Amino acid sequence: MPVHEHEKHARKNLKLGVITASDSRTPETDASGKLIRTMLEAAGHRVDYYEIVRDDREKISAALVNNLENLDAIIVNGGTGITARDNTTEVVKSLLDKELEGFGELFRMLSFNEIGAAAMMSRAIAGVRHGKFIAALPGSTDACRLAMEKLLLSQLGHITYLLSK
Repeated sequence: MPVHEHEKHARKNLKLGVITASDSRTPETDASGKLIRTMLEAAGHRVDYYEIVRDDREKISAALVNNLENLDAIIVNGGTGITARDNTTEVVKSLLDKELEGFGELFRMLSFNEIGAAAMMSRAIAGVRHGKFIAALPGSTDACRLAMEKLLLSQLGHITYLLSK
């Protein structure tokens, strides 16, 4: 089936979650989490779960595992860099049944067009766990906007449709 045919079946009004992995952000200072939630809601989806968790493997894993079952997808922001405290990529990778390698590749390509060679330090990742979609983005608000505008908003409905088959 051609892509435009799949898009006709794209699901709408998704139940989504947003996790911010950070040791320093609060609900008042979480600009990236707020941006993601605002963009999802503007696209007609519901954000049924939002949480800021410490950049800690067990806390990130528990937040994903305990909430994904009741949602169509979760988007995590933060913890995808290369510092010792950046744990999100490893956690998400360990939970996935299938990784969508193209997500990280495309995100870094798009990032390169905006920030140059520093894009190689992003370890953004996405994939599927138990028929649900997970994406992990950098904590930068600009990076989150880029991923949402260029990759996620146009494909979330299509991805969740395919996962429901």
